[in-house]
Amino acid sequence: MRYTLLLYTDPADIADMTPEDWEREKEIYGAYIAALQEAGVFIDTDWLHPADTATTVTLKHGGTRIQDGPFAETKETLGGFFTIDVADLDAALDWAAKCPAARTGKVEVRASAMGSA
Repeated sequence: MRYTLLLYTDPADIADMTPEDWEREKEIYGAYIAALQEAGVFIDTDWLHPADTATTVTLKHGGTRIQDGPFAETKETLGGFFTIDVADLDAALDWAAKCPAARTGKVEVRASAMGSA
């Protein structure tokens, strides 16, 4: 079953990171990706630009509306994702708990409506 792990963080928590801090984060995430690949469950991942760079499109109320971000008054924003293919929700939750983002933010786990790969 496919699951997407949505990674949320408070931008204030990473605002003062040094280049060395970023390199360490890349190493930590690289090890996590390697573990997912070694287990044969890795499908995809990506880091997203900050929410204030996003644009939304809606066709509600009969017309096209385009809005630049940010959109919600929340501390935590979506910063990236992993898509994995595992046996069940328990396995997805185990991988979510191992995700580096869980240390400082939140990892939301959602099953894919399309099922397995």
